[in-house]
Amino acid sequence: MMNSSRLLLLSARQSHRRLGGVGRSNRRFLSNSSANSKTSAASAITAASTAILVTTAAAAIYNKNNETLHHYYSSPAAALCSAPPLLGAEATMLSPATEPKTGILFPRLCNGMTFVGCGVRVKYGFVKVYAVGTYMDPLAMSSIKTQSPNEIKKALLDPTYPRTIRIVMNRNLSMEKYTAAIIEALEPRMGGQDMNSLEEFKNLNPKGLDLVQGAEMEMTIRGDTLLYKNAVGGIGQIKSLVFTRAMCDVFYGEDAVSPPHLDEVLKGVKAL
Repeated sequence: MMNSSRLLLLSARQSHRRLGGVGRSNRRFLSNSSANSKTSAASAITAASTAILVTTAAAAIYNKNNETLHHYYSSPAAALCSAPPLLGAEATMLSPATEPKTGILFPRLCNGMTFVGCGVRVKYGFVKVYAVGTYMDPLAMSSIKTQSPNEIKKALLDPTYPRTIRIVMNRNLSMEKYTAAIIEALEPRMGGQDMNSLEEFKNLNPKGLDLVQGAEMEMTIRGDTLLYKNAVGGIGQIKSLVFTRAMCDVFYGEDAVSPPHLDEVLKGVKAL
């Protein structure tokens, strides 16, 4: 009987040692797996960071004399008019809007701002030159959107309310005619002040380039600063409150270049 008990005890101890060995092996395996997972995660983070750095846009434009090359950097999200949706955001909120006269699409987000309306620029009564859309900062407009249409118009004419104006060509047009038309609209609104900014604007657009149907330009206004992205992706800026105020009047004033665009923006601001 005593021998049988000793045999059972010895067998139990041996089983315990074997199980202990398996446990240690599992712990070593889990430890190695954890280390490998951490290494993989670190590699993934490094790769993602590298991708962000690589894809960061470095857009170049020529200065007034077209001799010196200036670089302006923008984040990948800012470089895209349609920013990636936030997790949990409703897909319907990000579906593009359509300008009805041209069929041109406008994404719901642009440079961190929200779409509020679009319209068409018509020349000579029938030529649909381009579609134009406006994006506003919902937070900046939160106290304005509940006010009267006249108060909303005043805010639209005030460049301290941030916005992006996105122009999409509906037909081919030379760059010279495009810039001449914008400058022609701006000049009488500037009262003879900061007229050199008109030449700056002209030089932000590459010379000798014909705009084709679908070409896009973006003008982001924040106070006295206009950040401009031309049709080939070049980015530059103009610092002039006179210029930005005049640009606001071109698109939101009493003699706006696209009345349908202004009407839609007034309705869109109230719906922000």
